[in-house]
Amino acid sequence: MRKAVLLSVALATLILLPLAASAAEVLTGDQIRTLVSGNTIQGDMEASGVYTEFYADDGTIKGKDYTGVWSIDGDNMCFQYGSDPAACWQVAKEGDQIQWVKDGKVDGTGMVVSGNPNNY
Repeated sequence: MRKAVLLSVALATLILLPLAASAAEVLTGDQIRTLVSGNTIQGDMEASGVYTEFYADDGTIKGKDYTGVWSIDGDNMCFQYGSDPAACWQVAKEGDQIQWVKDGKVDGTGMVVSGNPNNY
C-alpha cells in the first residue's frame, strides 16, 4: 500500500512539473512596449551569448559596439541589426526575469534594468 502511495505522489509530481516550469506570463505587444521602452535588458541568448542592450523610445537599440532597431509586431518584439532580416520573439515574464520565446521554445533570458545605466 505504501509503495502505491509513493508511486502516485511521484507520478503526480512528474505530471505537474511541466506546469510549474511554464508559469511565465506571455506579454501583449503593449505590455512589451511598456516594459522595454527606455530601459536596458541584460541577459543571455542561446545562439549569441551574453548581451546588454538599451531600447530607446524611438525604436533604436544601443549596445556596447553596435546599434539596431526594435519594434512591436502584434504580440512579438522584433529586432533588426545592420542588413540582417528582422527576427521576432514572444516575450514572457516571470518575476524579474524575461524570456525570449520562439516557436514555443525559450531562446534566451534577461533582466530589465531601468534606464540606460551604461550610457549607450
